[in-house]
Amino acid sequence: MKPWQFKIPSPKNTLRLELDHTNTGMSFDTMRVQSSTTPQSPTSSRMLERALSSRRVPHHSGDIDDDDDDDDVSKTKKHNFSFFTHRISNYFVRIGPIWACLALVALILLLISSLIFFHSRRFVCVSSYDPVSRSGFFGMDGLDSDFGSLGVPWCRSKQGKTVEWTAKDLLKALEEFVPIYETRPIKNNMYGMGFDHSFGLWFIARWLKPDLMIESGAFKGHSTWVLRQAMPYTRIISLSPRHPEKYLKKGPAYVDANCTYFAGKDFVDFGSVAWKNVMKEHGIDDLSQVLVFFDDHQNELKRIKQALNAGFRHLVFEDNYDTGTGDHYSLRQMCDQFYIRGGGHSCFKDSDEARIRAKRKLFWEKAVDIEELCGPYESWWGVQGYMRDDFNHSNRAISHAEHFQNSRYLESILDVYWEVPPVAGPSLTHQTRYDPARVSSPIVEDGRYLNNSWESLAEIRHFTLLVNR
Repeated sequence: MKPWQFKIPSPKNTLRLELDHTNTGMSFDTMRVQSSTTPQSPTSSRMLERALSSRRVPHHSGDIDDDDDDDDVSKTKKHNFSFFTHRISNYFVRIGPIWACLALVALILLLISSLIFFHSRRFVCVSSYDPVSRSGFFGMDGLDSDFGSLGVPWCRSKQGKTVEWTAKDLLKALEEFVPIYETRPIKNNMYGMGFDHSFGLWFIARWLKPDLMIESGAFKGHSTWVLRQAMPYTRIISLSPRHPEKYLKKGPAYVDANCTYFAGKDFVDFGSVAWKNVMKEHGIDDLSQVLVFFDDHQNELKRIKQALNAGFRHLVFEDNYDTGTGDHYSLRQMCDQFYIRGGGHSCFKDSDEARIRAKRKLFWEKAVDIEELCGPYESWWGVQGYMRDDFNHSNRAISHAEHFQNSRYLESILDVYWEVPPVAGPSLTHQTRYDPARVSSPIVEDGRYLNNSWESLAEIRHFTLLVNR
């Protein structure tokens, strides 16, 4: 008998083991076992186990070839995979072809539903006020460049004049306005002005110091209260279809004692008031000392022409809707032109603007994508080519040529144009409704301009709560 062969006698079974001398670190996979068809006895099995254990070489890291180990692992994986697929095939054979088709259809439906679910808006877990998450979702344009990244069309004035006040003036006034705003009688002014616009109106009125203030559209009286805080002793004329006192029956409202109301049964639209007689009754000779505030959701081009005919010079509009939004034709919409920096749009669905707008629509609730912006025949001006008026109760289609002429008309009459910037950025307001890509930079952004009086975290949080109300 050869030294590398041996026989294990058994009454009914004979086994022959052959060892491969090319591999000193023998594994079970390199062993070939030849057996007769006769079942082996328990005694022979125990003898075989002792023989195997006596001939097996102990494993040592220095004696084992790495390539052989890899081969062994791959063989084991192949064996497990083939066993798994064999079990699956046997299962489908047992249940029949119909059930196999149903299982496949169910799997496809599950994949489709999961794709829809995870790509829906609710799974966009990005914080508008967290620079890291914003940059991760939007790229580098998710940081400070968010503001105005899609353009801010600024109405041109006839001589290129700018306002007298500076960013420091706004910041100083903002600190003064915060405690005033806390005393407002209408804490929840839903469907009315919020903190930002209230501050803008208060600031302009206090800066101009007019002899008379006129407001068209009073609602519950919040804007009347804001004007009164800016100018405690100046007379006010208020025009509103419904008198603010009517709202007192349901909740807070404000009625001013030094205000002349054209409201309720006495209501007269701004364009129908005999302003010469009214000015004479109030002792106003210089109309440049009158401030007119519009919050009546009327076509602003119409209101501008009416105000000019009456001789007024200082006009403030509360709802300056961006292109594609709002219930009336606004100054912002009129000045959204290709020849103005930041103006004009392309309705091409594969354009950069379309791509950016679609991405931002996933996050900002009030963002407008190309499909919402553009109407038939690529009419993007106004609201899909329409000039809206009177709370959108009236609207008329206008051509791009007419829209262009409206902008040129504004340039011929405007002395100074200014838009109130956001008071604070998303890092403080935590708002996710309005897309900052179409507005100028805020007064306060990421706490960079807060002075010593606002350094404490509690005061910053308090300011955040006020801005969000």
